[in-house]
Amino acid sequence: MADVIREIPGPLGPLEALLEEPKGVAPRAAVVFAHPLPTEGGTMHTKMVFQGAKGLVRAGCAVLRFNFRGVGRSPGAFDGGRGEQDDFRAGLDFMAARYPNVDIWAAGASFGSYVALSAGARDQRVCALIAVAPPVDRYDFSEAKRSTKAKFIVHGEEDELIPLKAVRAFYAQLEEPKEIVVIDRANHLFEGQTVEVGEALEELLGDFSCRKH
Repeated sequence: MADVIREIPGPLGPLEALLEEPKGVAPRAAVVFAHPLPTEGGTMHTKMVFQGAKGLVRAGCAVLRFNFRGVGRSPGAFDGGRGEQDDFRAGLDFMAARYPNVDIWAAGASFGSYVALSAGARDQRVCALIAVAPPVDRYDFSEAKRSTKAKFIVHGEEDELIPLKAVRAFYAQLEEPKEIVVIDRANHLFEGQTVEVGEALEELLGDFSCRKH
C-alpha cells in the first residue's frame, strides 16, 4: 500500500492524519492513536504520540494518528471530548475498512486516552485499549472500568499532573486482562524519555493478539 494518507473523512470534514505501516509485512493490527489535549497544544505530532506510534509500528501494527477537530488542518473547534469521540470513531471506521480481518486497537495519550478508551470500550470492532498517561482523575473513565477488553497502560513515575497513585488505584479497578508499565522518573509528557514510551508499547504488545484472549 504505497499511497500516503494525509487526511481521513471526519464528522465535520476531512481530518488531518498520518498513517504508518510496518515495512514488508501485512499489519497484524490496526491502531487509532489519539493525541493530548488540544487546548494545551496537543497534536498528532506530540512526541509521546509520535514515539508511541513508532513503537506500535515496530510491533507490526498499522497506526493512524490524526488531529482532532480544530487542530492543524482539521475543521471545527474543541468540544471537550464529545465531538472528539466522534472524530475517533471516524478513525476507527477508516482503519476497519482499510484493514479487514485484523485486530483493531484504540490508543491515546493523556486526554486522547480518555477519548480512545471511551470510544473504544463502546465499539465492538475494538478489542484492545491502550492508554499513555491517562488523566484518570480529570475525566470519566467508567466505560473503561466496565470493559472486559484487554487494557494496557503506560505512565510516568513522576507525572506531575496525574499522580501515579491515582493511576494505580484506577488500574486496580479494571477488569482483566490488563497490564501496566511505569517509566522511571518520567513526567506527564515523558520529556526526554518519549522513546521509552515507544519501547514500552512495543514490548507490551509485541506478541499480543486479541484472538488469544
